Amino acid sequence: MPEGNGGGTADRGAKAELALRAIKDQQLRWVELFYTDLLGGFNHVHIPSSALDMDGFTTGLPKLDGSSVKGFREIFESDMILRPDPSTFGIMPWSSDLGGTARFICDIRLGGSNEPYAHDPRGIAHRTAAALASAGYDRSYWGPEVEFFIFDQVRLMPTADAVRDAWGGAGYEIVSSEAPWNTQDGHGSIRFKEGYHRAGPTDIFEGIRSEVCNILTDSFHIRMDAHHHEVATAGQGEINMRFDELIPAADHVQDIRFTLKAVARRHGKIASLMPKPVFGDNGIGLHMNQSIWSGGTNAFFDANDAYAEVSQTCRYYVGGLLDHARALCAITNPTTNSYRRLVPGYEAPVFIAWSRANRSANVRIPFYLKGRPEAKRIEYRTPDSAANIYLTEAALALAGLDGIKRKIEPPPPVDANIYKLTPAKRRELGVRELPGSLGEALECLASDSGFLSAAFAPSVLEAYRDLKHDEQLQLNLRPHPWEFYQYLDV
Repeated sequence: MPEGNGGGTADRGAKAELALRAIKDQQLRWVELFYTDLLGGFNHVHIPSSALDMDGFTTGLPKLDGSSVKGFREIFESDMILRPDPSTFGIMPWSSDLGGTARFICDIRLGGSNEPYAHDPRGIAHRTAAALASAGYDRSYWGPEVEFFIFDQVRLMPTADAVRDAWGGAGYEIVSSEAPWNTQDGHGSIRFKEGYHRAGPTDIFEGIRSEVCNILTDSFHIRMDAHHHEVATAGQGEINMRFDELIPAADHVQDIRFTLKAVARRHGKIASLMPKPVFGDNGIGLHMNQSIWSGGTNAFFDANDAYAEVSQTCRYYVGGLLDHARALCAITNPTTNSYRRLVPGYEAPVFIAWSRANRSANVRIPFYLKGRPEAKRIEYRTPDSAANIYLTEAALALAGLDGIKRKIEPPPPVDANIYKLTPAKRRELGVRELPGSLGEALECLASDSGFLSAAFAPSVLEAYRDLKHDEQLQLNLRPHPWEFYQYLDV
């Protein structure tokens, strides 16, 4: 069985003592406290290392104005506490010129009561882990595959500060030395859809990816699995970490995103997790590999299953994911741009179905080797890299758990290229479609959110929907460049 990262109060105290000793021994002058907001943004505050002691790991530090964070508190209730998790201790790799900086990822607590804050995404992940444990699954393992683009430059017209209120028009230009549109002869180093596993010197960003992975290993203690160029041109890449339990895996994704952006910037580049920035080529996904365990046994594995060595528990879990797939999109695909990725022809899932080794289904059962219970998992292919990773893991786990509780039997697996099936054939096979827009996904979530109640407070979902409805509205209000091409002469 994979090694876990669990631990009780005593284990937390021991890790806190080790972290404080390391800060003292290495004479680190600063401590950087990170937390995640409702939209998935990674935020931080610096404190002098002398301000952190054992009490800080227990009671927390009063360093957060919740009214200044989208989706958090009102101005009359804004005092909040950051409680660092000692297991996330790391040393920022580029901080030596500042005297050295330790870092921790924090949980958020309410001022006064010191109770966990209902809108804290990491807290929602904690409650989800507890819900799984109460159902008999003491561990779950997650292996997110983080995809991204690295651009030389992105020019916004007018400037980024003025785009929101631009009256005279707006546009963008992606500059990429790897792309076919940016060379004098019209042929870039990587053509559309021909980037998968390309080697250097064609893959010009392998050095940046390696540097990112080295930092993740050396500074943040993440076990890496692989990195490579992905299918699209213009610097599309993927970083895979070794699977871990629910909360550490989410922490690692935040570290990957943070480190990737920081290293790219130090090289004069821009790392983007925008789901579909390049027209005519693949977007970026966040494929979520997952399994649940009970008493050291993988609950998804059954050697006697002839189809994919999956248990009935696994089938029910898949049934829950498929049943709630449309509502899940509001969380797993949280931007208006997400739905420019969820279109046929670019490897992103459009249809709700499951299958063994079939990448046109949104639930895939990887099947590389037989008879390996420790490797049995499912891959949920719908999410994209703009998603709040804590909310995404929580929502997927709760959807699967709902399937187990209600014994939701999924439709038969679809072992065909679903993109090429006729609408009539898809209906015959019980294949539904994912939402076509963020607005549609939010409507699905509004009518199907009961399965989230074990970890998502109603106020969380209300605040989240309000923020996302505004994003959809702001896009709808503005003319699009294609509309000028299509309609200027009507």
